Amino acid sequence: MAVPSVVLAIPVVAGICAWSACHPHTQVFGRTRRRTRRHRTLALTFDDGPNPAVTPRLLDLLDRYDARATFFVIGRYVRACPALAAEIARRGHSLGNHTDTHPNLLWLSRTQVLNELARCDDAILQATGQRTAIMRPPYGYRAPQVHAAARQAGLDPPIMWSTTARDWTSQPIAKLMRRLQRVQAGDIVLMHDGSHRALGGDRRQTVQALEHWLPRWKAEGLDLVSLGPETTAGNISTDRSCAD
Repeated sequence: MAVPSVVLAIPVVAGICAWSACHPHTQVFGRTRRRTRRHRTLALTFDDGPNPAVTPRLLDLLDRYDARATFFVIGRYVRACPALAAEIARRGHSLGNHTDTHPNLLWLSRTQVLNELARCDDAILQATGQRTAIMRPPYGYRAPQVHAAARQAGLDPPIMWSTTARDWTSQPIAKLMRRLQRVQAGDIVLMHDGSHRALGGDRRQTVQALEHWLPRWKAEGLDLVSLGPETTAGNISTDRSCAD
């Protein structure tokens, strides 16, 4: 018996939908951003912080090379370490919304996504006196309800990436450094200063790789920039301590 064409089409359609929701380059469900759009610039982005085990060391390294970056923070970690979140902002970096608990947004309704974004936004505001206009969905997963919730929250289209270090997986430092060798002007680079699984994740290899690449990128004449826009209000604390 011949299989109906509609049945044969189901896995194809499912595959297209999955690719559209997960691949960082696709814009089927809505517009995204994956390049800096500025000549001779490079945007380093760090997900899943703030992380007291790594973020302070990373901030010192970025200062050393007059580099600015963007930190897509998790709301519950901001509430745990509000002063560290404030320190990120005080040093001239951008903070972005990475949701409150880092769920897979594909399985949430628009209302649930909006709640995740709102709680993270409130944590950032309480810690830094700032509201952010930028967001990155956990895992880069997005669907129509994610774009709709971001618009309703007053956020810009999701910021994705053009290059990734894949530093969320354990790998030899040499392999991580080779991945970063691919970086070119205009790239938005995905890295991590924390882990969504637990506060205090070990991302020392990311810092070690950047100790190698930051001076080389600067020598190439690349301007390391943060992504915006942001609206600033209020005062920012400089104490790095975390709440118990």
